[in-house]
Amino acid sequence: MSVPLAILDLAPITPGHSAADSYRASVSIAQTAERVGYRRIWYAEHHNMPTIASSATSVLIAHVAAHTESIRLGAGGIMLPNHAPLTIAEQFGTLATLHPDRIDLGLGRAPGGDRNVLRALRRDPSSSNSFPQDILELQGYLSGDSRVPDVQAVPRAEPEVPLYILGSSLFGAHLAATLGLPYAFASHFAPDALLEAIAVYRREFEPSDQLAEPYVMAGANVIAADSQADAVAQFETARRTRVRSMLARGKGGATPTFSDEQIDAFLTTPEGAGIANMMKYTAAGTGADVSAFLDEFAALTGADELIVAHASLDVDARLRSLEITAEHAMA
Repeated sequence: MSVPLAILDLAPITPGHSAADSYRASVSIAQTAERVGYRRIWYAEHHNMPTIASSATSVLIAHVAAHTESIRLGAGGIMLPNHAPLTIAEQFGTLATLHPDRIDLGLGRAPGGDRNVLRALRRDPSSSNSFPQDILELQGYLSGDSRVPDVQAVPRAEPEVPLYILGSSLFGAHLAATLGLPYAFASHFAPDALLEAIAVYRREFEPSDQLAEPYVMAGANVIAADSQADAVAQFETARRTRVRSMLARGKGGATPTFSDEQIDAFLTTPEGAGIANMMKYTAAGTGADVSAFLDEFAALTGADELIVAHASLDVDARLRSLEITAEHAMA
């Protein structure tokens, strides 16, 4: 496949394991991905989610970067309305100074949590309204051409940290096109607007100092295994776990004790079907199966790069999945 592959590591805290286990797994994943040829790995800012350990995203990037040598690492993404642009410029300037030409900064406008999280972060829903202006302020700090008089981000890395706009709707497509930045669509969990958003972005794109032509990344879930039956079984387990996690939100984080049969029955309801649709773009099968899916997905989207979330819950299975995918899809 001619389209390069990247990884979205969701840093999951899987049943029976701790956040420390998750971080050890993230290091192993990055080291393996570096060895087999993935282009980059991104981590996402989520809050108040008992099954995701990447809330302090820049700290996790620093930890993984210290245990790898060459693979690009970054945020996919930082939820900018949660932060002062100067703070993010300082964090990522520091990361890129410590690890030159290896750090990416993807930006989203969602809070990474619910309204309770917004209150805990001392933010409100209107914070996202300033997202475009905050990006411009952040760009100024990163480039050394600050828009805020007498304020500079120190340290400032050279080369400049590249920005990416993340999205799951048309808003991000319009914004990325206007700013002339790469656009990464979160189709691994929000598939419905994928093709329309890409079309809008390519049609409206205006060149910038960072980017001369449109650049699209599209997300997909992958479970590659040595047998199709094993991959499908892993997918069913991962999907049921995701449903349990979503049903736990707003209930103090307690994991519901629904049986597999109850979860499968729930997935046949309209609400359950909506959750199942979130994983519409998922490949679960052998290396040949996954490679064929990724080829078709790349052709469907016209993406310049695919970013895959290896969805297996077991760490060894996740490592095997990324190895199999690299062997067949990057041959």
